[in-house]
Amino acid sequence: MALSDLLLEQSGPDPFFLRIADITIALLSDDSDLKISVDSNIKRFLVEQADPDVRIQAKWGDLSKGKVGEKLFDSGGPWQLYRQNQTYLFRFTSPALGSIPYKVGSFNRDFTSGEVCLHRPYFTMGQPLYPLEYPLDELLVVNLLAKERGIEVHACGITDPSGNGRLFIGQSGAGKTTMARLWQNIPGVIVLSDDRIILRQNDGVVWIYGTPWHGEAALACPARAPLKGAYFLGHDEKNEQVPVGKTDAVSRLFACSFLPFYNPGAIDFSLGFLEEILKTVPCYELGFTPDERAVEFILKERHRKCVT
Repeated sequence: MALSDLLLEQSGPDPFFLRIADITIALLSDDSDLKISVDSNIKRFLVEQADPDVRIQAKWGDLSKGKVGEKLFDSGGPWQLYRQNQTYLFRFTSPALGSIPYKVGSFNRDFTSGEVCLHRPYFTMGQPLYPLEYPLDELLVVNLLAKERGIEVHACGITDPSGNGRLFIGQSGAGKTTMARLWQNIPGVIVLSDDRIILRQNDGVVWIYGTPWHGEAALACPARAPLKGAYFLGHDEKNEQVPVGKTDAVSRLFACSFLPFYNPGAIDFSLGFLEEILKTVPCYELGFTPDERAVEFILKERHRKCVT
């Protein structure tokens, strides 16, 4: 059966294989009445059978009882993180459902294996479900990256017509979605994401990867590109770029990163990782006009630097 035939729902022992930033996650269930499904964004990141970095088992359960351990972090929203012996527990609750979590994800200390338990009374039997539904899938990847694999940042990322990666960094409102839409219809350009990009390093090359967790433009692609330029965004009346020093660039990119702040080791790694990769990546403050002139300016500057 072709992969496309498996996208909507699946039950039984055959897993889904999800690959994000060259990290492969196997998701399966032994419960015959638990149908696993994925949405259109995750669908793009499914791959054929592969050797997984992470194995996740999904199951039904009763979450009205059970110990949670030491609370490590409270998102202030739907999830909280606890540590129980050598296991990390993500508990997801909803005010509409009450205090009993609708889902608990438990993982070993390396986040290489885990289990997702769904509170059966909250769900309709036969209803296809994605057990790693956002934000659990992103939380899993963020913690995996923090194990000296890389980092996720709040940015738009594109592959330019030469195949080089460009990273446009900023918090909400900085112009990431606008920038993504400006590049969207340029021949030879791939928009990797309009909101979240993963950075990894391999054999001295810094790569940017698309992720499923898109922004307003709903642009997400599983491709990657070698990073050749990073731009801190700001709206302006003209297009202008000013070099940013490495120390300042590290600080600003760190502030736009998704990190497990409850893990001091992860913070130390992330700072060191950013310092290392930005040694070879030129960084700029980019003021831009929200029209095609911005793209023309960036491509012109790229060409000018290539010939000088």
